[in-house]
Amino acid sequence: MTVRIEKETHRLKTMIRVSGRLKSTHLDELKTQLEAAQSRIVLDLSGVTLVDVETVRFLNACEQEGVEFLHCWPYIREWMVREKGGEE
Repeated sequence: MTVRIEKETHRLKTMIRVSGRLKSTHLDELKTQLEAAQSRIVLDLSGVTLVDVETVRFLNACEQEGVEFLHCWPYIREWMVREKGGEE
């Protein structure tokens, strides 16, 4: 399995569910989905099984822009913190 991106738009938020191996080659598609959102964005990462360093950096940038994460695996969160230099 590579990656699967599903989007659900509600009045107050846009939920984007990501499943599979999220790698830097998939980031353009994810960016397109994020940019098209007209409301608060929530990324559900419960189905993500693998990420690479570029994806971790991208997720950090998303978080800085106000994107909320649901079900972010602890290893991904820890890697995000390390990439930021342990700011949290």
